[in-house]
Amino acid sequence: MVTRVVLVRHGETNSNTLGIVQGRGSLNAPEQQSYLTDKGQKQAAAAGRALADLPLDVAYVSPLERAKHTAQLILGARSATLTPVLHQNLLEIDLTPWEGIQFDDIKEKFPEQYQNWQNAPEKLFIGERYPVLELFAQAEAFWAEILPKHQGQTILLVAHSGINRCLLATAMGLAPHQYHQLQQANCGISVVNFMGTTLADGVQMESINLTSHLAEISGSVLPSKRKPNQGPRLLLVRHGETEWNRQQRFQGQIDVPLNPQGQAQAAKAAAFLADVTIDRAFSSPLLRPKDTALAILTHHSGIEIQYYDDLQEISHGLWEGKYEPEIRAEFPGQLEQWQAHPETVQMPEGENLQQVWDRVAVTWQEIVNSVPAGETALVVAHDAVNKAILALLFGFGPEKFWTFKQGNGAVSVIDYPQGADQPPVLQSMNITTHLASGVLDKTAAGAL
Repeated sequence: MVTRVVLVRHGETNSNTLGIVQGRGSLNAPEQQSYLTDKGQKQAAAAGRALADLPLDVAYVSPLERAKHTAQLILGARSATLTPVLHQNLLEIDLTPWEGIQFDDIKEKFPEQYQNWQNAPEKLFIGERYPVLELFAQAEAFWAEILPKHQGQTILLVAHSGINRCLLATAMGLAPHQYHQLQQANCGISVVNFMGTTLADGVQMESINLTSHLAEISGSVLPSKRKPNQGPRLLLVRHGETEWNRQQRFQGQIDVPLNPQGQAQAAKAAAFLADVTIDRAFSSPLLRPKDTALAILTHHSGIEIQYYDDLQEISHGLWEGKYEPEIRAEFPGQLEQWQAHPETVQMPEGENLQQVWDRVAVTWQEIVNSVPAGETALVVAHDAVNKAILALLFGFGPEKFWTFKQGNGAVSVIDYPQGADQPPVLQSMNITTHLASGVLDKTAAGAL
């Protein structure tokens, strides 16, 4: 049974607006803690509306006031009453003695520690502690306690930027030095699916940091924390649905066009990104991503698509054109191996995932290098290719193939804030809210 976890960061606070470190604040003095601004309350209400129709079995909330108020507003939008459970392991990172100080002052007063915070968070040592390492351990302890209790249920977590990053990071297998590679916006929503009672049983990141429900408040459908000329941004899109996706028929490099549903998804992705600046475009040359890219660019005149053969879908070889029952009959045991350990499968007369990883790594870096600082590029490709790109952001190999979900017509946002040769930040992943109501990915779960 799959356990679904929905994570939400609290709404904007007075400390957020002033650039002040909040941490755990005055945990035992609620009147001294950060509080939600009017904007933060609107964000929480918007998150509540976005989640209103999603059945929930339990809600766990950080004991800090800003998280409790956010949870109150989210749960208040529901028809059925759900009493939140306060949990100490959802507390924000403990940054004593920085708490209550502006980041600009910390940079000046504690330059060496600040550099570690920015570039080597696992080495940050303040208050006689390693706060990032402690927070990772806190996240692991939370999963170890909660997952066995709620197998097959849907869990809401309302907490903070730091602990939410660590919860996501430990779920997918990131290390503490990658703490800053995940973004968590105020009232951003993430959805994670757990296949068992432990992290080792398998985890799928369905979506990360959805913010489109906040568009009327923020003025943007995408996370907008980006300074001018701060490195390239890439919008990674999977093509719209094909009839073979719907039929769960393996297509690979066979040039299957979009079906009517896929054309509608491409049009919806185009409308979703219509007001987003796009400066360049890249695509696989196959019809389904090409036509998706062309649809998106109808709102962005004068941009020519640069096609890369190495962005083509994985070659399934002799599997291509076949349905799952046919593959099971002709290649006994191989489909089950693909589903359990995809990194071990050599497609008959096709590719293995390491070959996909190798070609995609070179092409992706070439694309990133070609996008000047401050510009935004559109990249449209395929399920396996997009999964490889997302995995490569964090140094993962093909064993992580099933970790990242990619729906037809989905959008992911990747920033390189310090430049193309520095670690990327995953701002948002697998946005499908423009395709159907609610936060869940409802696109076809077909073959590649």
